[in-house]
Amino acid sequence: MLALRRILVTALVTATASVCVLAGEPAKSPAEGSAAPAFKLQDQAGAWHSLPEYKGKWVVLYFYSKDFTGGCTTQACSLRDNIFAFRKADAVILGVSVDDVASHEKFAKEHSLPFDILADPTREVSNRYGVLFNAGTTQLASRQTFLIGPDGKIVKHWDKVDPKGHSDMVLTEIKAHSATKTG
Repeated sequence: MLALRRILVTALVTATASVCVLAGEPAKSPAEGSAAPAFKLQDQAGAWHSLPEYKGKWVVLYFYSKDFTGGCTTQACSLRDNIFAFRKADAVILGVSVDDVASHEKFAKEHSLPFDILADPTREVSNRYGVLFNAGTTQLASRQTFLIGPDGKIVKHWDKVDPKGHSDMVLTEIKAHSATKTG
């Protein structure tokens, strides 16, 4: 029995070490003022989206952990409720999580989301933006938002997002930057 326990502990330690090596160091988030990392992801309807499509517009690229969870639903609905203000500011909202297209389709439909949520099941884009965290045996995207300017550069990065009130903070930031460009 003791020998079996040692074998199991050794196997567990080896497996854990292998996962840590495969996962590597988490990527760092791109700095404000730098070019936003490119992406090409599918939305809840299966349509493809890439960053160059939005050149000349503000892009609110928000990452969240999981469809149908409390904070993530609150955040999505808050953005939904401000959609007309975002459109008036010439801003596009794109949500990203590691959930798949089918999950996003149900989530968007259930909460009447008028913007696209993008599936990143390979975690490639979430890694490029430095938002991945370990949640048990899987990696999820942490709740972070990047405001990308019309020139494709990151204007603002919120690395800790409170789902309540965040939508208003992003709108205020867009308006402040828009005023300095026109004023």
